[in-house]
Amino acid sequence: MQNNKKFSNCNIHPTAVIADGAEIEDGADIGPYCIIGSNVKIKNNTILKSHVVVDGDTVIGRNNVIFPFASIGLDPQDLKFKGEKSQLIIGDNNCIREHVTIHLGTQDGGNITRIGNNCLLMVGVHIAHDCQVGNSVILANNATLAGHVVVGNDVVIGGLSAVHQFVRIGNYAMIGGMSGVESDVIPYGLVMGERASLAGLNLVGMKRHNIEREEIHALRNFFKKVFEQSQENFSKRIEKYGKEDSHKTIHEIINFVQAQTTRSYCQPKNFSQ
Repeated sequence: MQNNKKFSNCNIHPTAVIADGAEIEDGADIGPYCIIGSNVKIKNNTILKSHVVVDGDTVIGRNNVIFPFASIGLDPQDLKFKGEKSQLIIGDNNCIREHVTIHLGTQDGGNITRIGNNCLLMVGVHIAHDCQVGNSVILANNATLAGHVVVGNDVVIGGLSAVHQFVRIGNYAMIGGMSGVESDVIPYGLVMGERASLAGLNLVGMKRHNIEREEIHALRNFFKKVFEQSQENFSKRIEKYGKEDSHKTIHEIINFVQAQTTRSYCQPKNFSQ
């Protein structure tokens, strides 16, 4: 184990255990009883409050705050994992609260789990292997992402919600609390329910992020035409109304729907294909 005096420009509590090979940059603060593995890199001004475990090939960026009993970069809960080299990368300015668990990637998922910048992961959040989480994402208490989930930017996932493996969640979407999300969620979508369905658009989120009123109005009209009318099947409606419109928010949804996926899409109840 490394002598904590080596990190002269950091605040390392004497009870912290830091393995040989770990890299901790200037200004980091490692609190009591933290355990840092040999392949861990912690960048400038990141704070580990106390009793935090960080292991595996893990990179934690700048200005993060990690609260007690978080478990970061340990092996995935995947029976196919056989100890192959894989990685966890966490960006900058994230707040990771108590009892959060974030696991390494696996060979089947590109060997990497990634968290962006400016995220808030509340108490008890679990992010499984190979998830790709964007920037400014909020996961409320005990929200869970299964393996290979892709979450866009500025997404809010309510407390006690669970997202099925391989699901994609588009930018600015919102998941209501206690929802089970089994299907892809379109950008700007609002979904909720025990088996989540598309309940509308995340209008509050769009207004908070200063999306122009014209874009919001156009998107509401598009939603009504595509998701609330049933004269044509879904793919024809997407193709038809996509050609007719030039708004960037609408084309973001169209590109999302037309991208390759292994899941269906969250749709309104009584939706016609």
